Amino acid sequence: QVQLVESGGKLVQAGDSLRLSCAASGGTFRSYVMGWFRQTPGKEREFVGGINRSGDNTYIGESVKDRFTISRSNTQNTVYLRIDKVKPEDTGLYYCAASEDDWGPWVGEDSMDYWGKGTLVTVSS
Repeated sequence: QVQLVESGGKLVQAGDSLRLSCAASGGTFRSYVMGWFRQTPGKEREFVGGINRSGDNTYIGESVKDRFTISRSNTQNTVYLRIDKVKPEDTGLYYCAASEDDWGPWVGEDSMDYWGKGTLVTVSS
């Protein structure tokens, strides 16, 4: 069973860039499809995007695809979420999650098997 710990969340100013990390332990990281999610104030948790096992295929949600990038290092057992030109509406709790399912259009909250506790991003205007 894999354990996930997110980091990198902090207070930033609008327009800055930010990279979140999610370190995995206790499992075979390269065997998991990984996802990033966020919960912003007053909204339900949102699927930001995902990355396949080898890292050569990603999906980014339409609302953020021009600013968010997902990558992974299977040697460092870490998945990353880079946010460029952060906006106040990016404020929220960001989670990573791992799925034992195959990569495909069904990847999302329901396909995830393991979750981290989240890291808080606060964007000031």
